[in-house]
Amino acid sequence: MSDNHKMSLTVRVQLSAMMFLQFMLFAVWFVQLSAYATDMGVSGVMLSLIVSSMAIGCLVSPIVGMIADRHFASQKVLGVLNGICTLFLVIAAQVTDPTLLFLVLLGAMLCYMPTWGLTSAIAMANGPVEKFPQIRVFGSLGWVASGIFSLLALKIFGMEAFDGTNLPFYCGAATCAVATVVALLLPDTPPPAKGQETSIVDALGLRAFALTKDFHFALFIIVSVLVMIPFSIYWSYGSVFLKDAGFKQLTLTMNWGQAAEMVFMLMIPIALKQLGVKWSMTVGLLALLARYVSFYFGSTQDIQSLFYVAILVHGLIFGFFFVGGQIYIDKYAPRELRAQAQGFIFLMTFGIGLLIGNFVNGELIARHSVESIVDGETIIQYDWGYIWMVNLVISLVLLIVFALLFKDTSKLADVSSAAEGN
Repeated sequence: MSDNHKMSLTVRVQLSAMMFLQFMLFAVWFVQLSAYATDMGVSGVMLSLIVSSMAIGCLVSPIVGMIADRHFASQKVLGVLNGICTLFLVIAAQVTDPTLLFLVLLGAMLCYMPTWGLTSAIAMANGPVEKFPQIRVFGSLGWVASGIFSLLALKIFGMEAFDGTNLPFYCGAATCAVATVVALLLPDTPPPAKGQETSIVDALGLRAFALTKDFHFALFIIVSVLVMIPFSIYWSYGSVFLKDAGFKQLTLTMNWGQAAEMVFMLMIPIALKQLGVKWSMTVGLLALLARYVSFYFGSTQDIQSLFYVAILVHGLIFGFFFVGGQIYIDKYAPRELRAQAQGFIFLMTFGIGLLIGNFVNGELIARHSVESIVDGETIIQYDWGYIWMVNLVISLVLLIVFALLFKDTSKLADVSSAAEGN
């Protein structure tokens, strides 16, 4: 669809509903996943594998997308993937064996992660590109709204515990079933690359690896991958900490970070204009450091209000560093490599980087926790002060390295077109 083509109200509602449901169905169960697995008695490598199902799905999703782009209508692929994902989530709610849970969630994520790219492609194919952010914001709203399930469980059904049980999987499956129907009713979106040749190298964006010959781009990639180590302990294991700290509504509590993200996103154009790309991204790294300073002192000094600070800066971290990084790539990469470069950074961060971070922090948590039996019940005691300190130090080192060594003096005037494209 051309950029000047108007989008009908019906199509706008359909696309908005698609985004809303697609992110809600994931957030309702993934946010509390590590707490659920821990309650099952899972720890160590198996816990890392379970929370890494998303990262593994990220590694495979470009290949699924490559096939879909060339052979099938996008909305049909989305519907089929959601339908299969629904079945996996229903099964996940019923299994009690950790290995089987990992395999089932891996299957779910192999179906789910390609839908992030598919929903964006469908939205941009059926509406003006400049209207895409207005559609995409419903994904963030869906993520935040996923907390409504725990509220309903508490207020209507009188349940004290929702997060940490198998109910979020059933809620995710129900939402996914609705998303399946919505997907199949979307406007027809023919395969955009039908008849075109490509390769796995192209699908994974690996041709963009040539850009790492430049020191500053290579440094950006390395820092982005390593940032996922401190980022992952909150993203993947945050619910374990909050539950241990006495929080009940885990998804609802952590979703305050996504709510704040929508506000901070509005600040990005201003930051780019005033600070440029480098220092805008540095603000994101400062926020990452502030998160673990807050968690450290909140844990060691028993100041629970600091936990909320750590949660609310999520939008600064994600918006300024990760979105800022996307804008940097769009400005830096040659036009013919821009799409591959964006795919490459996604692969390196939420694929490889998240996988590394999950296992590093999984081992860190395992080494600094002690299990004991009290009245026949297994109790785990965590040394959260040490765990947060390690991630605090990593965040500080990355901040210093990036601020001192990375160079990009561009202002918004140089990246305005890139910013508008994101």
